[in-house]
Amino acid sequence: MEMNRTVVIRAAVAVIVIGLGIWYYVHTRAAKPAAPAVAEQPAPVQEEPAIAHPIPQGDAPKTPLPDLANSDPAVSSAVAALAGDAAVKSYLAPDNIIRRLVVTVDNLPRQKIAVDKRPINAAPGNFMADGDELHSTLNAQNFARYQPMVAMIRKLDMQQLAAVYVRFYPLFQSVYQNLGYPNGYFNDRLVQVIDVLLATPQINGPIDLVRPNVMYTYADPSLEARPAGQKLLIRMGPENAAVIKAKLVELRAAVTAAAPKR
Repeated sequence: MEMNRTVVIRAAVAVIVIGLGIWYYVHTRAAKPAAPAVAEQPAPVQEEPAIAHPIPQGDAPKTPLPDLANSDPAVSSAVAALAGDAAVKSYLAPDNIIRRLVVTVDNLPRQKIAVDKRPINAAPGNFMADGDELHSTLNAQNFARYQPMVAMIRKLDMQQLAAVYVRFYPLFQSVYQNLGYPNGYFNDRLVQVIDVLLATPQINGPIDLVRPNVMYTYADPSLEARPAGQKLLIRMGPENAAVIKAKLVELRAAVTAAAPKR
């Protein structure tokens, strides 16, 4: 009898101890603040750069575009319809026309242009300067070298030229992206370059030159530091440059509704 009572007491004590342990565990766990849940961060959205001057989406061309490697005949034919066969033979490079155009346009605001990539043949005749290597001036007869080409450009209908550009635009865009601008938009770059060229200063007086090496450079450091496209317009002479600028304004209006920067 005494043994049974002892067993019962021990069992009761064990139950109490176990119960207290369970109570302590539950309440101490509840008292601890729960660790804040870590919200899963969404992956950053890769937004496409905003296009400032989108090419209008017109009717699909009646004939499909050729691939870039076979585009020269079609581009030459389209330009010849505007400027004439003689102008194409005299001034337009015979191969890789679109690639040359894209590379040259992209380089015009820079300090140098890749001569071997230019889309237009060099002006006939030799560059002429008056004076010596220490002090020279640009001979005004150089301006005449550009006059036949400028006369041809003066007659161009820039709306029609822009229509040719729009027709072949997918090829221009593809070349531009392959130059290292996978998210770039070539028409925006074209408008930027036109604005740079329109900002070329008009110089009516003598233009001083120096010849530190083989090539002549502008003696005025502020002129020599200008973009390659602006230096080319200056070298063409003020009258020729004025014609080119006027046609650029027309072209800009044809590819964008924004007003040109002055």
